[in-house]
Amino acid sequence: MKRRTVVRGLTAAAAAPAAGLTAAAAARAAAPPSRGPASPAADSLVFDPKAYTELTTTIEDTEGMAHEVVYRFTKVASYVAKPVDPAYQSLNVSVPVRIDGKAVDAGRAPILLANQIGGYMPSSVAAAIGINASGVGGGTSRQGLALAAGYVVVEPGARGRTLVDSSGTYYGTAPAVIVDLKAAVRYLKFNKGRVPGDVDRIVSAGVSAGGAVSALLGASGDSPLYRPYLEALGAAPGSDAIHATGTWCPITDLEHADMAYEWCWGTNPLRDGSLVDRAVSRELATSYGDYLASLHLKATGVGPLTARTMDTYLLKTFMEPSATKHLASLSDADRTAYLAAHPFLTWSHGRAAFTWVDFLNHVGPRKKNAPAFDDFAMTSPETNLFGTGTTKARHFTLYSLRHANGDSARLAPDLPAKLRLMNPMPHLAGAGNGHRSRHWWIRLGTKDTDTSHTVAGNLAARLTALGDDVNAACYWDAGHGADEDPADFIRWIAAVADRRR
Repeated sequence: MKRRTVVRGLTAAAAAPAAGLTAAAAARAAAPPSRGPASPAADSLVFDPKAYTELTTTIEDTEGMAHEVVYRFTKVASYVAKPVDPAYQSLNVSVPVRIDGKAVDAGRAPILLANQIGGYMPSSVAAAIGINASGVGGGTSRQGLALAAGYVVVEPGARGRTLVDSSGTYYGTAPAVIVDLKAAVRYLKFNKGRVPGDVDRIVSAGVSAGGAVSALLGASGDSPLYRPYLEALGAAPGSDAIHATGTWCPITDLEHADMAYEWCWGTNPLRDGSLVDRAVSRELATSYGDYLASLHLKATGVGPLTARTMDTYLLKTFMEPSATKHLASLSDADRTAYLAAHPFLTWSHGRAAFTWVDFLNHVGPRKKNAPAFDDFAMTSPETNLFGTGTTKARHFTLYSLRHANGDSARLAPDLPAKLRLMNPMPHLAGAGNGHRSRHWWIRLGTKDTDTSHTVAGNLAARLTALGDDVNAACYWDAGHGADEDPADFIRWIAAVADRRR
C-alpha cells in the first residue's frame, strides 16, 4: 500500500497498521505491560525484510528545498525475546528506495540510530505510522535529513524512569535505558544481511538525556558489565558496539554533576534574581577540583585541566571560537550593532575574545538550584532515575545523602555499580574501552545551563587524548537542545562511514 505524508505543517493521511507488525504483536503492544516472559513466536529476533509498508513523504532540507522520498517502513514489535514492556522495547526501520524519483540502494548505507529520549523518561515508537521527520520548531529532524540523504534510519524506543507497574514497582530506572539501546544495536547486528544498511556503520544520535545515553552507548560498546541485564531480556547475541556517536548537550556524569554545576554556574543568580545557598554552592564547587584532578585530563595550549585552568580551556576551545563564528557570519552592520550591545566582547583581526567572568554575566540566570541534580528534596529527574523497586527516588551522591541522613550515611550497595553503568567517563579511563566509538560529534549551546559546560568539555578532552576523531563545538547564544548545523552532521556521517575505525 502507499501512503503520503508531508512534513512542514501538512497533515498526514490516516494509516493502517504497518505490514511489519503482526496482529498478535499489535494487540500486545496496545495492552498494558505484561512484565512477564513473552511468546518466543511473537518475539522472534529475525527481521523480515519483506514485512514493510511503502510510504512517501516530502522532506525539506536546510536550504529550503523539498525532496520527495519513497521509503519502506517496518515496525519491529520487540528487539528482545523477553521484553519487560514491548510498547517501549520496540523499534522502527525506515529505508529509502527513491529520492526525487531516482532509485536508491540503501543496502550498505550508514544506519542512523536516533533516540527520542528526554529527561530519562520512557520513549515509545510503537504507535508511529512513519518516520519522525519533523524536528524542533517545525523544522526537519535529523531522521528526515538522513533519510533524504539515502541513509537507513532506525528509531528505537526504550524504558524510562517513570514507568511503574500495578504493584508499584519502577521498571524503567537505571540502567534500563542503556540496556535497551544496547539490545536494539544487538538486534540490528544479529540481523546483518536482513536489515538494510551497514550494521557495522551505526551512528547514534540523541539530545539531553538522549545525548547522555548516546554518548554512553558509544563509550561502553561490548562492555561485559551489561551482559546480565541483556541476557535477562533475551537480547540477541553478539556486539553492541557502534561506529560513531552524535551527542547534543548530554546530561551525564551524574555523580559529579552537582559539583560541576556549581563550579560553572555557582555565581549566577536564579531566574528570580536570588542566589542559591552560598555554603552549599562553595562546598560543591570546591569538591569539583578533586574530581578534575582524578581524571588527569590535558588540553593543547592549556596543559593539565584543573579547577584553575578549566575556564581557560572552555574559553579557548569552545566559547571564543563559537562567538567568532557567530560574529563572522553577520553583516558588517549587524556585527557592529552586536558588539555595541555587548561591550564585554572584543573583536580583533577576525577573532572574538572575552573573560570567563564576562561570559558568565552574559549567560545570565542559571536554570537549577543547588544541588542541581541530587537535590535535597529528591524531586529531580535524576533521583528518580536511581530509584529502585517500589522506591521512587534515592540520593545517589554522598553529599546529598549525608546532608539528609548524617555523616555516617552510606550509599545503597547497588548504587556505585549503577552509576558506573550510566556514565561514559569510566569506560574511557586509562587506555579506554577498545570497542568504543572512534568518531564523535559533540554539540551544545553556550547559554545552556541545564548542566555544566565542563561535562561536554571533559568528554571531548578525554576522547581527544585517546586519539579519537572528535568534532566538538558550541552554538553561540543558544540554549538547551539547540542544533544549528544538522546538515553538517549528515555530511559528517558520510565522511566517518568511510573510515574503517
